[in-house]
Amino acid sequence: MRLPRELDPIEIRELGCLLEKERTTPDGYPLSLNALTSACNQKSNREPVMRLTASEVDSVLARLRSEVLVWPEEGARTRKWTHNLDRKWELSPAAMAVMTVLMLRGPQTPGELRARTERMVPFASSADVESTLVGLAEGDEPFVVHLARQPGQKEARWTHLVGGEPDIETAVFVPSAAPPPAWGLSERLAELEERVVRLELALGLDSDDL
Repeated sequence: MRLPRELDPIEIRELGCLLEKERTTPDGYPLSLNALTSACNQKSNREPVMRLTASEVDSVLARLRSEVLVWPEEGARTRKWTHNLDRKWELSPAAMAVMTVLMLRGPQTPGELRARTERMVPFASSADVESTLVGLAEGDEPFVVHLARQPGQKEARWTHLVGGEPDIETAVFVPSAAPPPAWGLSERLAELEERVVRLELALGLDSDDL
């Protein structure tokens, strides 16, 4: 099985953050508890925005660890966490990038996914993204599903199935807008956050020291 069960929103958020930071800030990965909590609570590139405590994040990590979906890196002064989804899912980098963004931001169009995965895996076109999505939707245990286009939407959206079958009414309640620019405000905010992480690493600091 690709997953032992359907995951809840906080579990999905934590795994999505570990996937994202592994690819966008490799120097800061694996993540400490505080770094993961900050990543879960980011205001940029997250839908919905969450306000989790370190205690809540730690409790969910323990649950995910019991199912070997995450694992601690031992030996460091501060315990740091890594995901185990590469072994569980055996997806290509392109497919993993698409899953990461879907887990962090919910249902999206191929155009939105292309813009938001650029820093992980650059796609040549939205058609390439759609081809990846079709591959993820195939098989006995599909990862994603294509949502029907709803009134007021210009394009149909795709969503992940990590948390089970989507509630169509809540999954597509936001009318689809034009795909965002490849480097918009949210992306610049994410870059600034990652620069802070790199600066802390350069100075020999960890989020637990702050």
